[in-house]
Amino acid sequence: MALKLWTQQGNFRAFKVLIAAEYNGVDIEVPDFSAVDNKSPEFLAKSPLGRVPVLETPSGSIFESNAIARYVARMRRDTELCGVSFFESGQVDSWVDFCAHELELPATVWVYPVIGYMPHNAAAVAKAKADLARGLETLEKHLLDKTYLVGDKVTLADIVVVSALVYPVKLVMDAEYRKAFPCVMRWFTTCVNQPQFVAVVGKVEPAKEELTPAGVAAAPAKKEAKKEAKKEKKAEAPKKEAKKEAKKQAAPAPAAPPADAPVKKEVHPYAVLDKEKPSPFINDAWKKIYSNTSDYNDCMKQFWELFDAEGWSLWICRYKYNAENKKAFMVSNLVSGFVQRSGEIRKWAFGVMQITGEEGKELIVSGAWLLRGDTVQHLKDANDDANWYDWEKIATPVSDADKALIQEFWCSETTLEGRPIIDCKVFK
Repeated sequence: MALKLWTQQGNFRAFKVLIAAEYNGVDIEVPDFSAVDNKSPEFLAKSPLGRVPVLETPSGSIFESNAIARYVARMRRDTELCGVSFFESGQVDSWVDFCAHELELPATVWVYPVIGYMPHNAAAVAKAKADLARGLETLEKHLLDKTYLVGDKVTLADIVVVSALVYPVKLVMDAEYRKAFPCVMRWFTTCVNQPQFVAVVGKVEPAKEELTPAGVAAAPAKKEAKKEAKKEKKAEAPKKEAKKEAKKQAAPAPAAPPADAPVKKEVHPYAVLDKEKPSPFINDAWKKIYSNTSDYNDCMKQFWELFDAEGWSLWICRYKYNAENKKAFMVSNLVSGFVQRSGEIRKWAFGVMQITGEEGKELIVSGAWLLRGDTVQHLKDANDDANWYDWEKIATPVSDADKALIQEFWCSETTLEGRPIIDCKVFK
């Protein structure tokens, strides 16, 4: 019997299980499931409290989402989702428990009224915002000098915490709220743009403004009526629980229904450009030349012979906030994240990002990019971080001075524009 996950569609607690399955190449069937079924004797035999998700395996059922996620993560050791050592496995467990206690509860209290899963309570929401901020502050300090929560690659810790934050980021954490947590957002964006995350949660667009439930300013009389209604419900809770769950299942989420993930992508503007205005310049061929060259002078000579100035454009980018860059490892993480998050346009772009200067002093981040078409907008659409840079288009025909500048960005291993090179990241 194949693994079978019983859950409502869009349940964030199921995300962690399904993302781990993507990393481990584990096939999990997710049947259609109605919440009204979770009180049936058959379902209670799988999940004693009638909660979802629950995983049905050939050996029996596993309930509680973190237990299920750990089970799936341990199905393959070579992917090291539980860490590369016994100690790291303990660190992973620490963050999984931290998430359950410090993030999931306030996140749901804030989000659930918005999507119609529970009534709005202004005091409870205000406390949830503050509690979630405290949890995020802990994450912020931890991620200050780290790309991932444990070790140097994605583990179950990242999967579990990101899953808990997907809906808060999409629905209620506006730009002002997120501003206090730049490291958290850098890490979150890095994770959700990995293909294994995208396959489960789709593309995650951060909220432009905080969404609120309709009718939050209820009249006092109505509030009192709700309190009385709650008292009555306690007397017949078992009977009405099923009805409540059924209503949840049937009612569409007013702001952003969980069922929107994943969404089938529209044809990319670059793909349209390839069809409507084909270019003789083949980016993959250039990348092979660059990667395999033993002589950069010969490599660049070939580039200028192949370059199609009508179908492609060259750009210099310079980070807007270099004055904040003091520690090399932090700046390197920043640039690595920028390069990773540009993956959507890999077929139509090539770039080299350089970090120059001296440790402890201002470190300069700049780069030279080759982009399909004559605009940088498609890169900005694919990667919000591109908006943190000033972009200057190289004029055509390309002058000898600009050719020398592009070659220095792409080929120099020692200095750039008179400054020593600290690190370099190539997007290809």
